[in-house]
Amino acid sequence: MFPVDSVLRKYLPERAVESCLELIQKTGAHLKIVNERVTRHGDYRRMPNGKHQITVNASLNKYRFLITLIHELAHLVAFEKYGRSIKPHGAEWKRIFQYLMLPFIRPEIFPSQLLPLLAHHFKNPKASSSTDARLSIALKQFDAQKTDKTYVFQVPLGSVFRIYNGKLYKRGNRRVKRYECIEVATGRMYLFQPNAEVELIFE
Repeated sequence: MFPVDSVLRKYLPERAVESCLELIQKTGAHLKIVNERVTRHGDYRRMPNGKHQITVNASLNKYRFLITLIHELAHLVAFEKYGRSIKPHGAEWKRIFQYLMLPFIRPEIFPSQLLPLLAHHFKNPKASSSTDARLSIALKQFDAQKTDKTYVFQVPLGSVFRIYNGKLYKRGNRRVKRYECIEVATGRMYLFQPNAEVELIFE
């Protein structure tokens, strides 16, 4: 068994470690820090033996790691309190996520430029912080590894880009908050979040 507090110090803001450790112990969660998964930052599942397992990507910066950890702990608490019939990201989960996250939204833990974005996000938290484009882009500034990727909103209209699985798309018009993009191989239209990271192929 690894010493949880020393591991958490590696992945979390220093002033958040003690409170997170208390939450993990109180909920009985088993935390696994795993290699990066492209499609998700973390997840929660109840194991066949009844134990609660939470996984979080090791590659996340400290601030996104904290948000993801609390996000998954909120799933655990919501399901324990309300049962399995609730929607995973429904009203019950949102209330618990807000309640658990509120003590962390302060300048001792998050950089000052993130605080107003976090306050806005947690008025009505989304299923993923990545769907909040402004917050996601702001969090990306704190990543240790800088990428040469481009955001969809930066791709010129009509340009072709590649996503993580190798598929090619041509950027179309903006539709409210998302962008219409045509898959080159099939001609099908998909909607992309503005902060989706892609590789620009040609303009």
